[in-house]
Amino acid sequence: MIGRLSGILLEKNPPQLLVDCNGVGYEVDVPMSTFYTLPSLGDKLTLLTHLVVREDAQLLYGFGTHEERATFRMLIKIAGVGARTALAILSGMSVSDLSQAVTRQEAGRLTKIPGIGKKTAERLLLELKGKLGADLGSASAVLRSDASADILHALLALGYSEKEAALAMKQVPDGANVSDGIKAALKSLSKG
Repeated sequence: MIGRLSGILLEKNPPQLLVDCNGVGYEVDVPMSTFYTLPSLGDKLTLLTHLVVREDAQLLYGFGTHEERATFRMLIKIAGVGARTALAILSGMSVSDLSQAVTRQEAGRLTKIPGIGKKTAERLLLELKGKLGADLGSASAVLRSDASADILHALLALGYSEKEAALAMKQVPDGANVSDGIKAALKSLSKG
Protein backbone atom coordinates (compact mmCIF):
# COMPACT_ATOMS: atom_id res chain seq x y z
CA MET A 1 0.00 0.00 0.00
CA ILE A 2 1.26 3.49 -0.84
CA GLY A 3 0.37 5.64 2.17
CA ARG A 4 2.12 8.92 1.38
CA LEU A 5 3.77 10.68 -1.53
CA SER A 6 6.32 13.44 -1.25
CA GLY A 7 7.72 15.02 -4.37
CA ILE A 8 7.50 17.82 -6.92
CA LEU A 9 4.16 18.86 -8.40
CA LEU A 10 4.53 18.63 -12.20
CA GLU A 11 0.96 18.93 -13.52
CA LYS A 12 -2.48 19.99 -12.27
CA ASN A 13 -5.48 18.85 -14.33
CA PRO A 14 -8.50 18.66 -12.00
CA PRO A 15 -8.98 16.26 -10.35
CA GLN A 16 -5.68 14.65 -11.38
CA LEU A 17 -2.12 15.60 -10.45
CA LEU A 18 1.24 14.36 -11.62
CA VAL A 19 3.77 14.18 -8.78
CA ASP A 20 7.45 13.42 -9.45
CA CYS A 21 8.92 11.32 -6.63
CA ASN A 22 12.64 10.86 -7.35
CA GLY A 23 12.14 10.40 -11.07
CA VAL A 24 8.91 8.37 -10.91
CA GLY A 25 5.75 10.26 -11.91
CA TYR A 26 2.62 9.27 -9.98
CA GLU A 27 -0.83 10.16 -11.27
CA VAL A 28 -2.98 11.00 -8.26
CA ASP A 29 -6.67 11.93 -8.15
CA VAL A 30 -7.53 14.44 -5.42
CA PRO A 31 -10.78 16.02 -4.16
CA MET A 32 -11.25 19.68 -5.00
CA SER A 33 -10.77 20.61 -1.33
CA THR A 34 -7.19 19.37 -1.62
CA PHE A 35 -6.79 20.76 -5.15
CA TYR A 36 -7.54 24.33 -3.98
CA THR A 37 -4.71 24.19 -1.43
CA LEU A 38 -1.99 22.90 -3.77
CA PRO A 39 1.30 24.74 -4.14
CA SER A 40 2.49 26.10 -7.49
CA LEU A 41 3.86 23.84 -10.23
CA GLY A 42 7.47 22.89 -9.51
CA ASP A 43 7.01 23.18 -5.74
CA LYS A 44 7.39 20.38 -3.20
CA LEU A 45 4.21 18.58 -2.20
CA THR A 46 3.24 15.91 0.32
CA LEU A 47 -0.02 13.97 0.03
CA LEU A 48 -1.55 11.21 2.13
CA THR A 49 -2.72 8.51 -0.27
CA HIS A 50 -5.04 5.57 -0.69
CA LEU A 51 -4.34 2.94 -3.36
CA VAL A 52 -7.27 1.17 -5.02
CA VAL A 53 -6.37 -2.01 -6.91
CA ARG A 54 -8.94 -3.24 -9.41
CA GLU A 55 -8.78 -5.94 -12.02
CA ASP A 56 -8.24 -3.38 -14.79
CA ALA A 57 -6.40 -0.56 -12.97
CA GLN A 58 -4.43 0.65 -9.99
CA LEU A 59 -5.68 4.05 -8.89
CA LEU A 60 -4.02 6.38 -6.41
CA TYR A 61 -6.06 8.96 -4.48
CA GLY A 62 -4.41 11.80 -2.59
CA PHE A 63 -5.52 13.96 0.33
CA GLY A 64 -4.18 17.03 2.07
CA THR A 65 -5.34 16.01 5.55
CA HIS A 66 -5.74 12.88 7.66
CA GLU A 67 -9.43 13.73 8.12
CA GLU A 68 -10.08 13.73 4.36
CA ARG A 69 -8.38 10.37 3.90
CA ALA A 70 -10.18 8.83 6.90
CA THR A 71 -13.52 10.08 5.56
CA PHE A 72 -12.72 8.76 2.08
CA ARG A 73 -11.94 5.33 3.54
CA MET A 74 -15.16 5.43 5.54
CA LEU A 75 -17.19 6.36 2.45
CA ILE A 76 -15.82 3.60 0.19
CA LYS A 77 -16.84 0.97 2.77
CA ILE A 78 -20.50 1.89 2.18
CA ALA A 79 -22.32 -0.36 -0.32
CA GLY A 80 -22.84 1.44 -3.63
CA VAL A 81 -20.22 4.12 -2.94
CA GLY A 82 -17.06 3.69 -4.97
CA ALA A 83 -13.87 5.71 -4.98
CA ARG A 84 -15.15 8.13 -7.67
CA THR A 85 -18.35 8.82 -5.71
CA ALA A 86 -16.38 9.30 -2.48
CA LEU A 87 -14.09 11.76 -4.29
CA ALA A 88 -17.14 13.62 -5.62
CA ILE A 89 -18.57 13.88 -2.10
CA LEU A 90 -15.32 15.28 -0.71
CA SER A 91 -15.11 17.67 -3.67
CA GLY A 92 -18.68 18.83 -3.09
CA MET A 93 -18.41 19.46 0.64
CA SER A 94 -15.78 19.64 3.35
CA VAL A 95 -15.43 16.96 6.01
CA SER A 96 -16.98 19.31 8.57
CA ASP A 97 -19.94 20.04 6.23
CA LEU A 98 -20.45 16.32 5.67
CA SER A 99 -20.27 15.71 9.42
CA GLN A 100 -22.84 18.46 9.95
CA ALA A 101 -25.16 17.00 7.28
CA VAL A 102 -24.91 13.57 8.92
CA THR A 103 -25.54 14.96 12.40
CA ARG A 104 -28.59 16.89 11.20
CA GLN A 105 -29.67 14.07 8.82
CA GLU A 106 -29.89 16.50 5.87
CA ALA A 107 -30.21 14.33 2.76
CA GLY A 108 -30.94 17.45 0.69
CA ARG A 109 -27.38 18.74 1.13
CA LEU A 110 -25.97 15.46 -0.17
CA THR A 111 -28.29 15.28 -3.20
CA LYS A 112 -26.81 18.59 -4.43
CA ILE A 113 -23.59 16.69 -5.20
CA PRO A 114 -23.50 15.36 -8.78
CA GLY A 115 -24.04 11.59 -8.84
CA ILE A 116 -25.74 11.41 -5.42
CA GLY A 117 -29.41 10.55 -5.61
CA LYS A 118 -31.97 10.46 -2.82
CA LYS A 119 -31.47 6.76 -2.01
CA THR A 120 -27.68 7.04 -1.94
CA ALA A 121 -27.90 10.14 0.27
CA GLU A 122 -30.20 8.34 2.71
CA ARG A 123 -27.89 5.31 2.79
CA LEU A 124 -24.89 7.60 3.45
CA LEU A 125 -26.69 9.29 6.33
CA LEU A 126 -27.68 5.95 7.83
CA GLU A 127 -24.23 4.35 7.50
CA LEU A 128 -22.28 7.41 8.70
CA LYS A 129 -24.51 8.25 11.67
CA GLY A 130 -22.46 7.94 14.83
CA LYS A 131 -19.25 7.29 12.87
CA LEU A 132 -18.39 10.53 11.14
CA GLY A 133 -16.90 13.02 13.55
CA ALA A 134 -16.57 10.42 16.31
CA ASP A 135 -13.77 8.63 14.44
CA LEU A 136 -12.14 11.82 13.24
CA GLY A 137 -11.98 13.62 16.57
CA SER A 138 -10.30 16.70 15.16
CA ALA A 139 -10.94 20.40 15.07
CA SER A 140 -11.92 20.24 11.40
CA ALA A 141 -14.87 18.02 12.29
CA VAL A 142 -16.28 20.69 14.59
CA LEU A 143 -19.60 21.92 13.27
CA ARG A 144 -19.60 25.29 11.56
CA SER A 145 -22.50 27.41 10.50
CA ASP A 146 -23.47 27.17 6.83
CA ALA A 147 -22.45 30.79 6.23
CA SER A 148 -18.98 30.29 7.77
CA ALA A 149 -18.40 27.19 5.67
CA ASP A 150 -19.49 29.01 2.51
CA ILE A 151 -17.18 31.95 3.29
CA LEU A 152 -14.26 29.58 3.90
CA HIS A 153 -14.93 27.71 0.62
CA ALA A 154 -15.08 31.02 -1.26
CA LEU A 155 -11.68 32.07 0.11
CA LEU A 156 -10.15 28.71 -0.80
CA ALA A 157 -11.65 28.95 -4.30
CA LEU A 158 -10.06 32.38 -4.68
CA GLY A 159 -6.66 30.77 -4.16
CA TYR A 160 -5.95 31.57 -0.53
CA SER A 161 -4.29 28.83 1.53
CA GLU A 162 -6.17 27.15 4.39
CA LYS A 163 -3.97 29.03 6.87
CA GLU A 164 -4.69 32.42 5.26
CA ALA A 165 -8.41 31.63 5.03
CA ALA A 166 -8.54 30.51 8.68
CA LEU A 167 -6.84 33.73 9.83
CA ALA A 168 -9.23 35.82 7.72
CA MET A 169 -12.22 33.93 9.16
CA LYS A 170 -11.27 35.23 12.62
CA GLN A 171 -11.98 38.77 11.34
CA VAL A 172 -15.51 37.87 10.19
CA PRO A 173 -18.15 38.99 12.71
CA ASP A 174 -20.30 36.24 14.24
CA GLY A 175 -23.60 35.83 12.43
CA ALA A 176 -22.43 37.63 9.27
CA ASN A 177 -24.11 36.56 6.05
CA VAL A 178 -22.00 35.07 3.25
CA SER A 179 -21.63 38.26 1.22
CA ASP A 180 -20.65 40.45 4.17
CA GLY A 181 -18.41 37.72 5.55
CA ILE A 182 -16.47 37.40 2.29
CA LYS A 183 -16.04 41.19 2.13
CA ALA A 184 -14.75 41.30 5.73
CA ALA A 185 -12.37 38.40 5.13
CA LEU A 186 -11.00 39.90 1.89
CA LYS A 187 -10.54 43.25 3.64
CA SER A 188 -8.47 41.60 6.38
CA LEU A 189 -6.41 39.68 3.78
CA SER A 190 -5.66 42.88 1.82
CA LYS A 191 -4.23 44.52 4.96
CA GLY A 192 -1.77 41.62 5.50
